[in-house]
Amino acid sequence: MSDRREMFEPVLAPEPGRTALLVVDMQRGFLDPGEAMQVPPAVHIVPTVRALLDLFREKHLPVMFTEFVYSPNAPVLIGSLHPEHLPAPPGAPRGFGLPSSSCLEGTPSVETVPALAPGPDEPVFRKRGYDGFAGTSLDSALRARGVTSLVVTGTMTDICVLATVIGALHREYRVSVVEDGVATLWPEIQRAALDIIGRAYGRVVTSKDIAAQISRW
Repeated sequence: MSDRREMFEPVLAPEPGRTALLVVDMQRGFLDPGEAMQVPPAVHIVPTVRALLDLFREKHLPVMFTEFVYSPNAPVLIGSLHPEHLPAPPGAPRGFGLPSSSCLEGTPSVETVPALAPGPDEPVFRKRGYDGFAGTSLDSALRARGVTSLVVTGTMTDICVLATVIGALHREYRVSVVEDGVATLWPEIQRAALDIIGRAYGRVVTSKDIAAQISRW
């Protein structure tokens, strides 16, 4: 399929004053060393995401966060597919394929990493699945602020980022995904996920491109 970037650009370019930054699942359960579901490449995008946070805050543009939270009181199928989210029995080993309390409700694992901590007026939408819109008030919060365009960062590119981008498109948001501000476990999957997004769901751009656009407003 031919490259659609030139076709997408005039349709999906962020609208001045109506663009929000969305930080997807940059949580301790996915970034802290030794966590059963650690995504090591996500650590390397923290400075990029932080720089975008600083820029959006400087320009008084909306900033929002999602966090995946698993609760034994509201079990979902993801808990069976990814048992690392299940509560770890006291003293039992933890790790890949084992109950490890990863992103478990009531634990520090669910929190966004301190380097990217949400500000007091920046909403955090806790979700039970991959899509940041499903079962949350993210859409309502964006519309209340007049947002029509989203700049998306976070982890994992092929799972929660992709699901949220698809959810955004289906709600008529113009999406820009920051290619150096999203991460997943494997380089080949990163490339494939960004290719899928760029062919069907949104713009794939660098943080430098986004910063240049926002700075001109």
